[in-house]
Amino acid sequence: MTDPSDAPERVYYVNGALVPASEARVSVDDRGFRYGDGAFETLRAYGGSIFEWDAHADRLEATCETLGFEPGLTREALRARIDETLSANDLADAYVRLSVTRGVQPGTLSPDPDVEPTVVIWTKPLARGGTRGRRVWDEPATVRTVETRRIPDDAIPAAAKTHNYLNGILARTELRGTDADEAILLDHEGRLAEGATSNLFVVDDGVLHTPSTEGPVLPGITRRVVLELADRRGIPTAQGRYEPTVLTDADEVFLTNTTWEVRPVVQVDDARFDVGPVTRTLQRSFDERVEREHY
Repeated sequence: MTDPSDAPERVYYVNGALVPASEARVSVDDRGFRYGDGAFETLRAYGGSIFEWDAHADRLEATCETLGFEPGLTREALRARIDETLSANDLADAYVRLSVTRGVQPGTLSPDPDVEPTVVIWTKPLARGGTRGRRVWDEPATVRTVETRRIPDDAIPAAAKTHNYLNGILARTELRGTDADEAILLDHEGRLAEGATSNLFVVDDGVLHTPSTEGPVLPGITRRVVLELADRRGIPTAQGRYEPTVLTDADEVFLTNTTWEVRPVVQVDDARFDVGPVTRTLQRSFDERVEREHY
């Protein structure tokens, strides 16, 4: 058996340079550290290329625009830096986190209009995807609804994927002492929103439902891909504002995000579910798309 300590040290991209993980640093005066004042994207590399790169780049740029600063590098330059980081780590199948903050500024809440963004690319190995791949999760998920509410969109825009993840962290802390894999948050009106790090889908009478992004719901990249795949498979879809009973009364439930892809749910609170035909069809369709486009 290979000793993990014998593995080569990973290399990260930090502000223009590839550096060993043990030497990777950002300033304590960086606003991403001080205030969560930054944007990020979680990316998946399949076979050496980034899944849905343009969609992730669009969302990163939109988040930076919401925060009021430029990413500092063009999307082409960011993609090149990601490719360099993957190559430096000899990775083709990987988890990639791209972070852009407002950078180092004086320690006051009001941001300085002059910005030199901090750009960090962090990566680690992840299982191969596609039809010949292996899931990054061992079992279907168990989830629980929690008391923590999703922050209203008119307080912090849900479409902005920022460094401030306290809302999700508080939701996940409610799972301590349970066997749940994910927390499901409701909005301030008590309707279904999303998971702490995932989008939520339910199947009822053959129709695929997911909470609308008109509520405080992140427009997930995998969420959008799954809706497109459902359309192509002739699966009816609907988006709306749903009461929690829609979740527990459903025929099938699953979650989506970049790393989990399509993850079935077998328990919500005390309600139990089978992994149903719609979920399996969409898992297979997702795998086929990844295989076709990346391997």
